[in-house]
Amino acid sequence: MMKTKLSTIIAGTMSWGIWDKNLSTKEMSHLIKICVDNSISTFDHADIYGDYTTEADFGKALTDSKVDRSKIQMISKCGIEHVNGRSNPIKHYDLSKKYIIWSVENSLKNLQTDYLDVLLLHRPSPLMIADEIAEAVEKLKKDGKIIDFGLSNFTSSQTEVIRQKTAVNFNQIQFSATDHQAMLDGSLDYMQLHEIRPMCWNPLGTVFREDTEQTRRLKKLLAQLVEKYGVGSDTILLSWILKHPAKIIPLAGTVNIARIQQLMKAVELNLDKLDWFAIWTESMGHKVP
Repeated sequence: MMKTKLSTIIAGTMSWGIWDKNLSTKEMSHLIKICVDNSISTFDHADIYGDYTTEADFGKALTDSKVDRSKIQMISKCGIEHVNGRSNPIKHYDLSKKYIIWSVENSLKNLQTDYLDVLLLHRPSPLMIADEIAEAVEKLKKDGKIIDFGLSNFTSSQTEVIRQKTAVNFNQIQFSATDHQAMLDGSLDYMQLHEIRPMCWNPLGTVFREDTEQTRRLKKLLAQLVEKYGVGSDTILLSWILKHPAKIIPLAGTVNIARIQQLMKAVELNLDKLDWFAIWTESMGHKVP
């Protein structure tokens, strides 16, 4: 089945709103234009971001930016019911047909758009009913409210339960040089087998956020690779992900304009196979088996 075409790197919006950078409408509008100008045309959202406020902030900024809606792709996720921003006594998941449809319609209103290019279910629920999910997805597609459908943080077996009832074209997972379990537990194999396109969140992993033996080993190697390739460490780490044959699409959450302008260098960089294995080796702390 044809999948919606997304940019090779996706702009993640989780930090754009009140959860982190708290960008103004003008700042967000400018950032949207910078992304598009640098071949990053896909924007990743979730209803929950900013305690259910970031989508509406982005919607205002998109209108302000005058960027042509047909030139960008919008992803959103639903299914998490948080205690912040809504009157829920406990955080929980809701993947009922009624909730999925309501949530998508709410996201469309907030994003000021008629459709989502891709809807993802944010996290699996032990109480999810595949038939209900399929009914919601098929109705949303039929009504033109979503173009494509996928999952987020679903295991292969959880994905298969849904895939038996409706087409699943994407799964957004955690993957990076420091979190590469999906490469070893069969997740990426399963996605390749069933032509499910992986996206990955936190693609830089813990390299720049934690000081551990693992990150120290990686930083030492990255310093050598920066010299060799003449690009930044983050570019090399993204290139490491892009080299995997599953065709993983990294989500870049940066709002730093200079870094956004450098992101697509990772697409152009053809990381040498031995350097790819060197990064994996330093992450593990031992030779490949």
